[in-house]
Parts: sequence; structure tokens; C-alpha cells
Amino acid sequence: MIAACRYSFHDLSRIDVRGGAPRFNMPFELGLAVGRRRRQKLRHEWFVFEARRFRLQRSLSDLNGIDPHIHHARPHQVLVELTNALVRADRQPKLEELTEVYRFLRRGAARIREANAGLYGARAFRDLVVLARDFVAHELA
Repeated sequence: MIAACRYSFHDLSRIDVRGGAPRFNMPFELGLAVGRRRRQKLRHEWFVFEARRFRLQRSLSDLNGIDPHIHHARPHQVLVELTNALVRADRQPKLEELTEVYRFLRRGAARIREANAGLYGARAFRDLVVLARDFVAHELA
């Protein structure tokens, strides 16, 4: 999926070691994106998101020199940082558009969670993608 996408977004703020073994999916996927882009010269841009300033320097020091997008664990600020990340994109989404998509997906996610007994399986993720794509195509086009 990384090779097929122009952009990838990696939010490292949800790695929490206080509750036992943390999940390292996002850092692993970030490593794949960085390595694949460098090795195969892909036209791919990756962005790192974090909730707190300077935490990335402690948790993933190999990325020193990278300025992560800091969102303070607030949904609205995540959307603001997405617009900052995509400032060079051909089509720059407006904050208002991202907010509409977010609100729509929050409502849809409740139904998808119930139908799939959670949001973290492959089917639930695919359902969220289809829901978002259809909403953007019909409501924001």
C-alpha cells in the first residue's frame, strides 16, 4: 500500500509503554515508508505526527532533524497539521473539508465498529476507507 500511495502519515503518539507491551505498528510502517522511498526512489512523501514536542527525539532518535507535526492529542489540531503537511500537494484540502470528513467518519465508525466487533481489523479499515472515499466523491466534489 505504501508504494501505491503518494503520501503516508505516521502518528507515533499512540505508543504507550505504561499499559504493558506497546504496539509498534506505526513506527514499523514509518520505517517501511522511509526505507522503500530511499531504496527505490519512489515519489512518496511521509509525514510524522506526534502529540508532544520533543518526544520523537527520545523515542526514535534516528529521525533527529525531522520536524514532526505536533497535534497535542486534539482532533482539530490533527486536521490543522494535515493541512500543514499537505501544503505542497497539488490539491490542498481545506480545514473545513477535513472537518466535514472527520465528523462524517466519526458517525460512520460507530456503525462499522458494531458490525465488525472493533475498528482495527482489515475489514473495518476497508469499510472506513470506502466510507470516506464515497463521502468525498459525493459531498465534497
